[in-house]
Amino acid sequence: MKLLRYGPAGHEKAGALGTDGHVRDLSMLFSDVDAAHLSPRTLAALRALNIDALPVVDGTPRLGCPVAGIGKIVCVGLNYADHAKESGMEPPKEPVLFLKATSSITGPNDPVTIPRGSVKTDWEVELGVVIGSKASYVSEADAMAHVAGFVLVNDLSEREFQLERGGQWDKGKGCDTFSPIGPWLVTPDELGDVHALSLWLDVNGRRVQNGSTSNLIFGIPKLISYISQFMTLHPGDLISTGTPAGVGLGQKPSPWYLKVGDQMRLGIQGLGEQTQTCVPAP
Repeated sequence: MKLLRYGPAGHEKAGALGTDGHVRDLSMLFSDVDAAHLSPRTLAALRALNIDALPVVDGTPRLGCPVAGIGKIVCVGLNYADHAKESGMEPPKEPVLFLKATSSITGPNDPVTIPRGSVKTDWEVELGVVIGSKASYVSEADAMAHVAGFVLVNDLSEREFQLERGGQWDKGKGCDTFSPIGPWLVTPDELGDVHALSLWLDVNGRRVQNGSTSNLIFGIPKLISYISQFMTLHPGDLISTGTPAGVGLGQKPSPWYLKVGDQMRLGIQGLGEQTQTCVPAP
């Protein structure tokens, strides 16, 4: 099942993707796809529906972030060995965690704003995990039972802000529009093996990232269990699990970064695609 939210920013409605590729309206059943509707019981009831019998949404509506009211974004740094290497760092012995501002969330195809003063805005295709039930001190064996679904994330980063402005990663991670999410929330039963998904990202038609979740240093059960030892994960929380090699910071023979007018296109097997155009800050 692929759940989504469609409509103007701030006025999205609940929807689902039909097997014919058309957006179907779920708003007569509930007003939004949010934490209250991500429980195993609710998702099981939705899976029992004939999504293709729901009304078709006319045209090609804008898609928003597929989950409303995300409580927190927990990001995992350096979770692919090839990305750690291109960053000049050793693969971590434990997951590297940081939080990303929820004010950075946008729809999957909304414009990305280059921040004022930015000279090193970078891209990062990532697999996102959406929590469906409360997780505190959970074991790896029980971790996947707390997952509502998976999403495509572009974890944009401003490297100067991140690495050269006092060493606090959050400064370069939480800028407005730096978390495009979606197009859909895909439930685990439909996605298959989450540790065998291809993921990629193009900048202006040039393939710069081309990896697989099979190369994650720390897999999804480990990440959920590990994070839950330090903070409670609530329904609607998002874990962004890291990016493979090929970011702007690691380009050879020298790094290069996004500028106004550039276009990113990215995707993960089974989770759809995003396209964003870079625009100047207002």
